[in-house]
This record gives sequence, structure tokens and C-alpha cells, in this order.
Amino acid sequence: MAFSAFASAAPAQEQAPKRRSKIALLLLAPGVLYLVIFFLVPLFTLVTTSLQAPSPSGDIGQFVPGFEIGNYATVIAQYTPQILRSFGYSLVATVFALLFSYPLAYFIAVKVRHRPLLQNLLLVLVIAPFFISFLLRTMAWKSMLSDESFLVSALKGLSLMAPDAHITGTPFSVIFGLTYNFIPFMTLPLYAVLERLDTRYLEAGSDLYARPFTTFRTITLPLSAPGIISGVLLTFIPAAGDYVNASRQFLGGTGTTMIGNVIDSNFFELQNYPAAAALSIILMSAILVLVIVYILLSVYVWKTGTEGLL
Repeated sequence: MAFSAFASAAPAQEQAPKRRSKIALLLLAPGVLYLVIFFLVPLFTLVTTSLQAPSPSGDIGQFVPGFEIGNYATVIAQYTPQILRSFGYSLVATVFALLFSYPLAYFIAVKVRHRPLLQNLLLVLVIAPFFISFLLRTMAWKSMLSDESFLVSALKGLSLMAPDAHITGTPFSVIFGLTYNFIPFMTLPLYAVLERLDTRYLEAGSDLYARPFTTFRTITLPLSAPGIISGVLLTFIPAAGDYVNASRQFLGGTGTTMIGNVIDSNFFELQNYPAAAALSIILMSAILVLVIVYILLSVYVWKTGTEGLL
């Protein structure tokens, strides 16, 4: 009887993992289907569009399926200044965002750690810009930096600006807008890492007569490296593809066009869909390279995995 009971229980135990696997696949199916419909299909459409050839009729906005790999070389040669400008502006804005965000995140996460009310209030102030539309915030800065604004009038009245000088439509205004709009993307990952910083390490460095800068360089900075890498990626990636700040309708001008503005104009004004799609693929490829670099740095240099990317 005992042997028969064991024999009947064995198949049931073998079927249990299979049943759980089927349930897991059923639970994953909606997410996988969503990714296929809203990511893989649009990506495939974008790639095929980037390879299209002009229609024999020559009509504007008319293209036929093809394998025009030269479209990529054409847009790179034609829009090299805009591509370089996009990554240059984004890099500078990311550096400024890091310089502003690190002291802010350190103060919130470490200095006021024992005052939860103040800490939560400061965190709310960091994310408060998200309560207002991105476009409205940028439009507000355009109004404040325009030639008719009080700020510009005061600077010109104090002879700190030339009478015919402008702030909007310059690289300064575009980089300023990128830095302002993406500072929360830098501050929050830094805060998440610094909030877990064990302050006993800092006390130990002080007890060993290390100077504050030495303690920061040898303890705080290495331990916060995952937050820095995460913040840099979360800031640089959207900034590189941004087209609002550099637009002539907002903070930019004819000499500050970024790759996002070129993609927008090719899609909706010039109706050169293969060029716009090729530029989009180039931008996505550059972002993919950055993500791969982040993974390699996280795994092989900082030994953190991907838990720092919040």
C-alpha cells in the first residue's frame, strides 16, 4: 500500500512544475504581446521606412519599398552638424545637471536624514516641476528670457549685456533649458543611492584624520557611482533626443537645431520619411550603445549589476 501511494504521488509531483510553468507563461503573455505590438512592430516599420526609395513619380512624400542603405550615409553627411550639436548640448547639460544635482541629492539624503519631514518636503520640491507640463515650463522660461523680460532688460540696463544681445535662440538658452528640465532625472537616482550610504564610513574617515575632500573622493564618490551612472544615462538619453528646448518656438533658434528638430521637420514638413526614420534609428543605436556601456561598467567596474538604475 505504501509503495502504491508513493507511485501515485510521484507523477503528481512531476506535473506540478509543468503546471506552474504554464501559469507563468500565461501571466507573461499579455506583457509580451504588448511589447510585440507597441515596440517590435513599430521598430520594424521604422527600419523598413528608413530603407525606402523615392517613388518613380517623384511626388513629394511618396516612397516605395526598397533596400536603400545609402539613406543612412546621406542623412549622416547632410545632418552631421545637428547630430554633433545634439550630443554636445546633451553632454554639457548632463555635466551641469550632475554638478547641480549631486550636492542637492547629498544634502537631502545625508545631511537631513534625521529630519524626515524636511527630507520629504525637499523631495517634493525636486519632483514638483513634473506637476506642470514640460511644454508649459519651457514656454515660461522663454517668456522670462525673452528680450522684453525684466531679467534681460535689467542686464542690459546694468551694461552686463550688449543692447542688441539675446538670450533666447542661443546655445546658452538651449543648454539651460535642457539642464533645468532634466535635473530631477539626475537628482532622484543620486538620492536613491546616497540615501543608503552608511555614514559610519564617513565617521571612520574623519577618525583616521582624512580631509573632507579625501573622504569624499575615496568613500562617498565610489559608493555613489551607480547613482551617477544611472543619472547620467537618464539625463543624457532624453536630452539627446529632445526637440522642444532647441525649437524656434521655445528656447532655440536657427543655429541651435538638434537631431530631434530635424526628425520632426523631415516627418511633418519635408515629408522625407526615409530620412526621418534613418535619423531615428541612428539616435536609437547611439542610445543602445550607451546602455551597453552602462551595463559593462556596472558589472565589471562598479560590481553593482543594474540595481542602481531606478
